[in-house]
Amino acid sequence: MVQRSDPFERLLGDAVRAGVCPGMVWAVGDARTTVSEGAVGLLDPARPGEPMRHDTLFDVASLTKILAVWAVIGTLVDAGKLDPAAPLGSYWPEAAARPLARATAHHLLTHTAGLPLRANLRHLYGSDPQDVRDGVLAEQLRHRPGEAVAYTDRAALILGYLAEHLTRRPLPRLAEERVWTPLALVETRYGPLPAALKDRCAPTEYDEETGTHLKGTVHDFSARLLGGACGIAGVFTTTADVGRFLRHLLVPVPGTFSADWTADSLRVHTGELDPPRGLFWHPAPGTEPPDDVWSHFGFTGTGMWVSPSRGRWAVLLTNRLHLTRDPGPLARVRDVFRALAFP
Repeated sequence: MVQRSDPFERLLGDAVRAGVCPGMVWAVGDARTTVSEGAVGLLDPARPGEPMRHDTLFDVASLTKILAVWAVIGTLVDAGKLDPAAPLGSYWPEAAARPLARATAHHLLTHTAGLPLRANLRHLYGSDPQDVRDGVLAEQLRHRPGEAVAYTDRAALILGYLAEHLTRRPLPRLAEERVWTPLALVETRYGPLPAALKDRCAPTEYDEETGTHLKGTVHDFSARLLGGACGIAGVFTTTADVGRFLRHLLVPVPGTFSADWTADSLRVHTGELDPPRGLFWHPAPGTEPPDDVWSHFGFTGTGMWVSPSRGRWAVLLTNRLHLTRDPGPLARVRDVFRALAFP
């Protein structure tokens, strides 16, 4: 039975009332079922009569890196189409004879490739998608691959390009065919959202160009520059769909990325380097690798966690960016939420 009043509801309701974000939707579950779920607060502060709902669609920002890129790359590794340890320049002509040639997909997945830290795409390369692609793939590295861990959006962008090169298909189609359809993620898609879905989408930040809060259009500027869909961001989804995705990490569904890919990803691949990293996943803040609680977050105010050894998963979706760019208050709430979800 789903609990209708529980510590999660109290924690998140208090956070909304404290002004951390307009509203939140959460779900926590195990391999069989959802043990707690709910929604608190408002969809849009400008519409006080409209509450957050279980089926609210969120711009999940960097959760795209997991829901699309990491998952698609897993299917390519499983199929023998990609060797994560092979230098990119040895099989990818666009990377050959460039600094990126000596990096591997493994370096990209662990954020150790030495890529520039900021995307800064338009300023560096202009607004043409092909110019952006060429510029990103030709960029100088900050250090030799494998020397340091430094999170950068560019890793997911390049892995998305790589997946497209290996399959000759666009990333949104790959994600739909190889991941979302097999897992029955019926609400998960790249934006912009069609008009019929915008009404239940949580608005994010105020956009000076349009004079309104973004709603159904991805917040991330790099993703917008690239048509709304890339490895960095662009996915919209619900807690129910993220829960189905995370449950697959505990009990695999045939026809998409394998249990072996999940198990390999949810372990430390960066040795003594700090901070420790799995393959795109990282140990949840406030935990150590032996605790086996893995997480990924999104700038708009989204987060998800999974622990194979505990048989648990959790997702918390918010639109905190509607109110503030300060990540601190929500980060503190997330730490308490994680502790409740993985006792």
